[in-house]
Amino acid sequence: MKTFAIILLIALSFVFNSPVLAADTANGAKIFSVQCAGCHVNGGNIVRRGKTLKLKALNRNHVDSQDAIATLVTNGKNNMSAYKDRLTAKEIEDVAAYVLEQAEKGWR
Repeated sequence: MKTFAIILLIALSFVFNSPVLAADTANGAKIFSVQCAGCHVNGGNIVRRGKTLKLKALNRNHVDSQDAIATLVTNGKNNMSAYKDRLTAKEIEDVAAYVLEQAEKGWR
């Protein structure tokens, strides 16, 4: 029984640490370019100045985690359209990871 538990833990560590499950920020960049850059070029916002994708604005607006960004992309809010009918859950995860990564880098 003890051996089975150890094997199970090792197997689960591979499953939960698998890079396949991780967000693909390169794919997120492509999606952002097509779906988001029209309004959010270089992390800005051509519609509402204070709603940029810069880290300071994400923090201020409480959208400063991958999950929070994914929820906003999925459901939209105010002038921001919902993308749940245009993008898959994986694509939304990828673009959210890309946005957060770029915000942390200062959109350089």
